[in-house]
Amino acid sequence: MVHITEDLIRRRAEHNDGELFSLEELSLHQLDIERIQHIDRWCSKLVILYLQNNLIPRIENLGHLKRLQYLNLALNNIEVIENLEGCESLQKLDLMVNFVGRLSSVESLRHNVHLRDLCLMGNPCSQFEGYRQYVVAALPQLQCLDGTEISRSERIQASHCLTEVRRRIQEEEKEYLKRRAEQKEAMRRKGGDMDSLENQDLQEKQRSSEADEERQEQEFWQKPCAFTPESRLQVHHHLQEKRKVKEKKTEEKQTCPALFGANGQVLNINEAKLNFRLTEDEDNNTIVLDLAVYRHMDTSLIDADVQPTYVRVSIKGKIFQIVLPAEVKPDSSTAQRSQTTGHLLLTMPLADGEIKGHRTVSHQRKACQSRHGALQEASERKNLPERLEVDPSKRSSIDFTNIVSQESSREGRWKTPPLSTDSPSEEFVDDPDVPPLV
Repeated sequence: MVHITEDLIRRRAEHNDGELFSLEELSLHQLDIERIQHIDRWCSKLVILYLQNNLIPRIENLGHLKRLQYLNLALNNIEVIENLEGCESLQKLDLMVNFVGRLSSVESLRHNVHLRDLCLMGNPCSQFEGYRQYVVAALPQLQCLDGTEISRSERIQASHCLTEVRRRIQEEEKEYLKRRAEQKEAMRRKGGDMDSLENQDLQEKQRSSEADEERQEQEFWQKPCAFTPESRLQVHHHLQEKRKVKEKKTEEKQTCPALFGANGQVLNINEAKLNFRLTEDEDNNTIVLDLAVYRHMDTSLIDADVQPTYVRVSIKGKIFQIVLPAEVKPDSSTAQRSQTTGHLLLTMPLADGEIKGHRTVSHQRKACQSRHGALQEASERKNLPERLEVDPSKRSSIDFTNIVSQESSREGRWKTPPLSTDSPSEEFVDDPDVPPLV
């Protein structure tokens, strides 16, 4: 049940900056409202009021709307026309497809001297013999009834036979009220068990399979019933229960799926059903993930989380998670979005390298350094040229590394002359501006 609250009216009064005292038009249609309240006190200057397609059983709390000109109460559960005498400016009243069976209640609209248009189509009273003649004669100020203009000749004829028409209307009205009383009594007898029956039906539907639910649904809609306010409420509650069940199922589907297995292993998840490509770039020593995100989706709806062993991307609440083939560095990873295709590109450097300064040494080069590390360290200590070690047993060509021995190179012309420690010559000039050689 929806109540008319101040917050609801303010939200419906956005066109008037949320102000209620100066509001002239208000629309409260299709909100499942079951009672009219507070409107005449909060919005006393209303000119147009829309209340169609609700569950309102009575016309009430509208007597202070002195400026109201148009009132729409179509598709409700109203049975009697009443409590509109205070609406002095009322010009048009729409009561189409309600349950007005007491046609004599239209005479209460005689006080609305400005009433020009009345619509009662779809009500039980519109099926009475002489219905139109009675309304035209009872409301001489009317100019249009049920969308048809009232001619002068029709008005004169209706006024001449008003007595006979009123008698027939009263008889048909009594028969209708009698049937209506029987319907209410039958519903009252069933009223004590209605809630329990509805709960049992709901429990049976929850236990039954989809085929049984479909069969029960067809039986509900194909079962004949009288068109009464009670049956309309029953249909409304049935639809409301179905809506709640559907929303519950939707919430269960929208819950976050299991991201990890029973043993803690990371699971591969593609809830959004996106195409992707995971490749390894050996040249740059990185792993690249190309995720085909929707082209027109806002980037603010995408959240990427890179972990050492897996990647998780949230696309508008839907999870994409994939296990990486090797360990990566989350801090050095980058994310880019294509402006043309909308794809998300994640570049993740491998974590199995060795970092020296700003240079990363891959595992292949590290293996080579382990084989020649000892020779390089010795060469650096002695400040000698680097030499490769070759196994003599596997030598298949001339070994050029032994052409000049280490001793001869030290004694021969390849030997670097030692620094002279003698005193400088007479022509030597010690200039303090010249930097030292060593």
